[in-house]
Amino acid sequence: MNLEILTKEVVALSKEVGAFIRDEARNFKLSDIEYKGHSNLVSYVDKTAEEKIVKRLIELLPEAGFITEEETINKTGDVYNWIVDPLDGTTNFLHGLPVFSVSIALEQNKALVLGVVYEINLDECFYAWKEGGAYLNGKSIQVSPHSEFSKTLIATGFPYYNFDKEDEYLKVVKELMQQCHGIRRMGSAAVDMAYVACGRFDAYFEYNINLYDIAAGAVIVREAGGTAFNFSGEDEFLKSREMISSNGKIGEAMKEVIQRHFY
Repeated sequence: MNLEILTKEVVALSKEVGAFIRDEARNFKLSDIEYKGHSNLVSYVDKTAEEKIVKRLIELLPEAGFITEEETINKTGDVYNWIVDPLDGTTNFLHGLPVFSVSIALEQNKALVLGVVYEINLDECFYAWKEGGAYLNGKSIQVSPHSEFSKTLIATGFPYYNFDKEDEYLKVVKELMQQCHGIRRMGSAAVDMAYVACGRFDAYFEYNINLYDIAAGAVIVREAGGTAFNFSGEDEFLKSREMISSNGKIGEAMKEVIQRHFY
């Protein structure tokens, strides 16, 4: 399998589905919102976008299984599995805030080998494949060079449920915000990680995060020269639902801050 060719096919698919989402955003009504939980929102746009993605990915790699947010397909692959978030940043989309994306990753034998994040509003497509480098709209990207908190901008996210670690999280935010240029909460983990990959952010962290939100971004960050691991510094971030993604220079220091308050 040629990962470069496959990645470019997924890029084209992401842009096609992104155009559908962008068009729907112009006419979307609040009455179209469905609730999976108090703050966990979804719409027909998420579901239709996922159906479009799944249909095309089956054509590209028939033997692959799927892990998807909206669960429009129930199929597990022995070797390959697509990890799909058709609309990462749904709450932003529903409220008319222009930060949301399509996120698609491919897993081969449990290892992430391909990632595409398409930020719809700015028409920016971030993508990478294993040992192939990372790109933004065809141009090579790299993480930032900053090694001191005093020069960094950091992204994070807030959980929609399970607030057991709320106090610990706020302590981490308090410590970091006193040392860096600022902390941002964009509302799309996939975009946060893409921005780490191209140097706009120096790091991103979040807990209680879903695997389909961070899988593609992890590939892109790593291929751009950065790191991605969980709060224990391990590679099991998809299972543990914790992510520290960085330029590779402040990740360990962030891990120390987080562990000081989380454990």
